[in-house]
Amino acid sequence: MRNSKGSLMRPDPLPGSASIPVVTPLSPSVVYASETPDALDDQYEGRVHGYTYSREGHPNADVVSQRLDAMEGATGGVVTSSGMAAVTAVVMGLMKAGDHMIGGNQLYGRSLRLMAEDLPRLGIETTLADPADVAAVEAAIRPETKMILVEAVSNPTLAMADIDGLAHLCRERGILLVVDNTFTTPRGFRPFDHGADIVIHSITKLLAGHSDVMLGYVVARDQEINTRLRVFSVTTGLTPSPFDCWLAERGMLSFELRFDRAQATAAVLADHLAGLPGVKRVIYPTRSDHPDHKRAMELLAGQGCNMVSFELNGGREAANAFTRAAEGLSFAPTLGDVATTLSHPASSSHRALTAEKRAELGLHEGFFRVSVGLEDPQVLCDVFTRAVAEAT
Repeated sequence: MRNSKGSLMRPDPLPGSASIPVVTPLSPSVVYASETPDALDDQYEGRVHGYTYSREGHPNADVVSQRLDAMEGATGGVVTSSGMAAVTAVVMGLMKAGDHMIGGNQLYGRSLRLMAEDLPRLGIETTLADPADVAAVEAAIRPETKMILVEAVSNPTLAMADIDGLAHLCRERGILLVVDNTFTTPRGFRPFDHGADIVIHSITKLLAGHSDVMLGYVVARDQEINTRLRVFSVTTGLTPSPFDCWLAERGMLSFELRFDRAQATAAVLADHLAGLPGVKRVIYPTRSDHPDHKRAMELLAGQGCNMVSFELNGGREAANAFTRAAEGLSFAPTLGDVATTLSHPASSSHRALTAEKRAELGLHEGFFRVSVGLEDPQVLCDVFTRAVAEAT
C-alpha cells in the first residue's frame, strides 16, 4: 500500500488466500524483516524459526535439505552452493592445521586436487589409500588422523569401497568416516545404515537431474557437527541460490522414477557394450566380471545405479573418433542428466594427474565413463554400436 504522501510502502508478503500453492514458492529475497529486536533475538537464539539474511538460510534451501534428510535418514543437513562446497565445508570446517586426513585414491578429480594441492598449503596433511583395502587404509592412519573421505562407488572406475570395514576401523580409532554418495544416491545406498558419520552429495548431478542446477549437500549423524558445518558455510559464503534450490526440488520430485529407469537402461547398455568388437572392458556393478562383484551386490543390494564405464581398444585417436560418431550424446564432464552423457577422465576430471598415475588407476586414453539417461535402451545401444565401430 501507499502512505498519505504517496511514497512506496512495503506490501504484505502474500495476498490473503483460502488456498495454498501446490508448487513451493520461489523466495529470492536476500533480507527478511523482523518486527522488533526482541523478535530478532528469538530467531537467532532458536526460540522461533525465521529468516534474517539469505546467506544464513532461506526457505528454498530448507525445503531441499528436508527432502534430502528424509532420503538419507538424517536431520539437520546443510545445502551448499556446489558439491565441492559441501566437501570444502567438511574438510575445512572440521579440520585445522596439523591434522591429517585420508582420502580414497579414486575420488572425484577436484576432491583429489583439494587434497593434493590446497589442504597441504594450509597445514592439513593428506594421504591417499585404496578404500577397498581396509588394511591399506589402516596403515595410512597417523596419531593426528581425523577424517577418512571415500566414495561408496568410485569415480570413474566404479570400484567398491569396503564401507562396513572402514566404519568399524573409524569407530575403533575415533576417526570421522565421510562418504560422498553422489554416484550411488540414497536410492542406491544409504551410508548412515553402514556406519558413516557424514554424507556428502553433489545435488547438481542425478538428484536434480537436468544439468541446470549447481548445489551440494552435507549432513552428519552428530547434530553438533551439523551446527559446525552450517556456521562454517554461512561464514565463508557457501550459500546456495534460492532459484537453484527451487529447480532442484522440482528435479527431486521425479528422482526415483529417473533413477530406476536410468539404472535399468545402464544394465542393458553394459551388457551390450561387452559384446561389441573394439571394447576392451566394461565395468558395471551387477556384471559378474566386475572386479568387486560380490561386494557390489552386497553394498548396493543388487542394484547397479546409472553409471557405466568402459575402455576402447586404442588410444586418444580412438577416443576422438568415438565421441565424434556418438550422435546425439553430449560429450561433457557431468553426470546425472536426463540425457546420456559421455566423460573422458584423461581429458577432464583426472587431467591433472600424470599419465603414469592415471595408468595406475586404469584410466587409459580409451577409457570412458557413461552417465546413462532416459533414452530408449535400444536406440542408445544402436548409437554406441555405430560409435564404437567408427573408433575401431
